Amino acid sequence: MNAPVDPKGLKAVQPSRRDVVVASTLVGGALVVGCSPADLMSAGSKVEVGAFGPFIKIAPDGAVTVISKHIEFGQGNHAGLAAIVAEELDADWSKVKVEQAPANAKLYANGTMGAQLTGGSSAISNSWDQLRKAGAGARAMFVQAAANRWNVPVGEITVKDSVLTHTSGKTATFGELLNDAAKVNPPADPKLKDPKAFTLIGSDRVRRKDSQAKSDGTARYTQDVRLPDMLTAMVAHPPRFGGKVKSFDAGEAKKIPGVVDVFEIPTGIAVVAQNTYAARMGREALKVEWDEEKAEKRGSPAIIQGYRDVLSGKDASVKWEPFDQRGDAAALDAAKGADVVELNYEFPYLAHATMEPMNCVAAVDGNKVKLTFGSQGPTLDQLNVAKVVGCLPGSVEIETLFAGGSFGRRATFQSDYAVECVHIAKKVGKGRPVKLVWTREDDMRSGYFRPIVLHALKVKLDKDGLPAAWRHRIVTQSIMKGAPMPMGKGPDSSAFEGINDSPYLKATPVVDAQVAFPDIGVPVLWWRSVGATHTAFVMEHTIDQLAAKAGKDPVAYRQALYAKAGADRHLAVLNLALEKAGPKATAGWTRGVAVHESFGSVVAQIAEVKLENGAPRVGRVVTAIDCGVAISPDQIAAQMEGGTCYGLSAALFGEVTLTDGQVDQTNFDGYRVLRINEAPSVETHIVPSGNRPSGVGEPGTPVIAPAVANALFSLNKIATSRLPFVRSDA
Repeated sequence: MNAPVDPKGLKAVQPSRRDVVVASTLVGGALVVGCSPADLMSAGSKVEVGAFGPFIKIAPDGAVTVISKHIEFGQGNHAGLAAIVAEELDADWSKVKVEQAPANAKLYANGTMGAQLTGGSSAISNSWDQLRKAGAGARAMFVQAAANRWNVPVGEITVKDSVLTHTSGKTATFGELLNDAAKVNPPADPKLKDPKAFTLIGSDRVRRKDSQAKSDGTARYTQDVRLPDMLTAMVAHPPRFGGKVKSFDAGEAKKIPGVVDVFEIPTGIAVVAQNTYAARMGREALKVEWDEEKAEKRGSPAIIQGYRDVLSGKDASVKWEPFDQRGDAAALDAAKGADVVELNYEFPYLAHATMEPMNCVAAVDGNKVKLTFGSQGPTLDQLNVAKVVGCLPGSVEIETLFAGGSFGRRATFQSDYAVECVHIAKKVGKGRPVKLVWTREDDMRSGYFRPIVLHALKVKLDKDGLPAAWRHRIVTQSIMKGAPMPMGKGPDSSAFEGINDSPYLKATPVVDAQVAFPDIGVPVLWWRSVGATHTAFVMEHTIDQLAAKAGKDPVAYRQALYAKAGADRHLAVLNLALEKAGPKATAGWTRGVAVHESFGSVVAQIAEVKLENGAPRVGRVVTAIDCGVAISPDQIAAQMEGGTCYGLSAALFGEVTLTDGQVDQTNFDGYRVLRINEAPSVETHIVPSGNRPSGVGEPGTPVIAPAVANALFSLNKIATSRLPFVRSDA
């Protein structure tokens, strides 16, 4: 999500000489010679590393603290990351703690992204080898220290629950050997455990390390921060995206008791006060005239119609970019008849709707900066803040706290609300801390959204009823357009991931798939599961309709395509879900099935659905997942439950609309979310695997919507071409 990464964010991209020059401008134009991208992004950092490396600290009493380079905002990755270390270290799990890493890309970069950033369901997968080696290396240091003390071979020493034991019966704890172990040179390539010897990973003992703190209120979030002499700020943003301040009158705002100052910043008018209430009342008292000459003034219907014009060819100004082309698709141009299926799908803007709105605490004293907040992308935030205050990125200190959800919202290329806070704190100056508070309404009206997406398909079936030729067109905004560095070759793959690598297309001889990216003035961003939010629906609901056209059972139809494409993992999760669901649906309910791969994991779901007052009601959901090595089965189940409910919430109700460029929904009264009594029962079953761990946080989200649509299609033979299922304009 931050350079240097490819558009899909899966692997590092080697920066060009020009990229390095561009990056140097982010640190005030400094000349940096012989530096890697991580060196550039960490320039100015002063993070000290202990004897056991950047990921492990051991206290005199032997307690182990695992340093997590990934933020914990509800997904539970801290437990999984700690378990990887504890397994190889053979530490006492009950005494293992987790601490958030400081901001330093050189030490704590996401291995798949080249920057310190949590995203793409990669926290566990990119840390797997790194943390195993860290734990095994520290273990080897303790074993060598014990061998030296006892004058015995290292092969005669075992470790269990932070205690080392010699075959003679001698024992010593980590605490007792700490000083000696710290003097041992860590092995360059420590021996890792055979996964068959794992005792912690994969067990029910791997439970969250933050549950107690989050239950008793001691967990610290940005809104909990109270610092001496701290001020609180709110910002009046333009009512339309792209608007700017033309003029303002702060007279009435400054009369509000507690208001300290009012001034303009690049994104609007900041009201700084002694407390949140005063800041809010001061903002409401402002008189602002906005310059909307370059603002986006179109409403959702006009934007969607513009997309339809691109699809139909009426608007030829938007370039089509191919992302999968095989065979001769010309025959599809005029193809008609019983063996040809044409389908169209429309998806609305979606809000992230995090539990905790955006907020940040910043203190600026000259070019000395400290941020205290839930930073999802410390490297992004350091780079953007450095440009504001004119310092080296690594010198921007970030204390990362817990965050109440993100779903992608807290990781923007622009670090929008963090930079906004820094602008205010810079104006206040003298190191005085300022807490910027965004209300729910601020984020709903002035934040980022999952883009509107339209799909148009034309599929020709062969004599067996399977796809012989597949034409696919997508129109949407590019999420990656705002990237600070080149993102690699080809179109933005976040728009079509899940299609270009679909087993259905792999099993189709002729494919013509293209995407078009119109320029729209609405800010868009990845939303939990990114492209899969719509591609999973399109592919899975299309397959059920193709199966019906061919007169075949949708499950058998999938199985045939998986066999043809060699998609063994898809077949395995589908079969496991079928096995666990049982032969028949619950009486009065209809089943729908969907299977999708995202972030390296394959998920199958069987949803039981019925109609109540004309709206779908989801009861039982049987989920099967292949996510490689299952570090914490309990947490995987929790993520499948949460992802399913999040995806179902959006599928049933999620829709952000614009009228004349202004967002209509401002809170949960207008942006409806799933209620607890509407949540389905979700059962999770994990395919046994020895493969590396893959994503879990997001893959459960995109599958539920097509499973529900397929159940409804089975029930009444009516396909779903637009989401949400329950529409306010219906």
